[in-house]
Amino acid sequence: MASGFFAILDDITALMDDVAVATKVATRKTAGILGDDLAVNAEKATGFLSSRELPVLWAITKGSLLNKLIIVPIALLLNAFFPAAIKIVLILGGLYLAYEGVEKIIEYFFHRGKEGHEVIEEVEEDPQQAEKTKIKSAITTDFILSVEIVIIALGSVMDESLTTQIITVATVALLATIGVYGIVALIVRMDDAGYKLIKRANEKGPLALLGTLLVKSLPVIIRILSVVGTIALLLVAGGIFVHNIDFLHHILPDLNSTIKEFGFGIIAGLLAVVVITGGKKAVSAFK
Repeated sequence: MASGFFAILDDITALMDDVAVATKVATRKTAGILGDDLAVNAEKATGFLSSRELPVLWAITKGSLLNKLIIVPIALLLNAFFPAAIKIVLILGGLYLAYEGVEKIIEYFFHRGKEGHEVIEEVEEDPQQAEKTKIKSAITTDFILSVEIVIIALGSVMDESLTTQIITVATVALLATIGVYGIVALIVRMDDAGYKLIKRANEKGPLALLGTLLVKSLPVIIRILSVVGTIALLLVAGGIFVHNIDFLHHILPDLNSTIKEFGFGIIAGLLAVVVITGGKKAVSAFK
């Protein structure tokens, strides 16, 4: 009986060793997409009142966890019974990310000035509804990025046992959510931490200087993250297309991969914007 118990412990230890090694490899391979995920979600989680930042971030984090609870089992099932579907899902997700990235660029460069009545309507917009809309958008984007993270993690452990695959992919998914949104929480609360340091130091000394730096740095970091997040959307989308569409993979083989992926992300996003905008106009015309 004792020998059987210790044999089970040995098996569990061996499994955990395999999982630890596999998780390390999978995390390394998903590092790039995790960086993109951080930039995109940090930009999405900002722009709220200070008192609403953490509640909104918690709502997005819960949505991210739910996304992964949905994605991980479906990815494992599709990989086992219908692996071709994973590629289709990735490409559709890439189109959404490309559309969102290009739409932001178009809005930035060609956004027309608002008329007076439009400004009044914007001010009178229900803050709760605006908050819910932004949370929903953040969770949707997180879903697409989570699909990419889970697929890459799964691809890195294809040769392992099913148990190792399940535990490794689930671990990477959980670490991705905790790590990304933990860092985002630190970023969005920088100014509050700065104000507290200034107040504690009575506006004098090195602590006050550090607090001032934190307060002044936050708007700059948010602007940088907005740009980086948009670029990340297009890079992730382009990477999905290049790695999952053979025709695109073999186009311009000598071109730098980053430039190539960004270019395909831009092209796909422009096409998506044209199609969706045309569809909206067609629907409006028939109403």
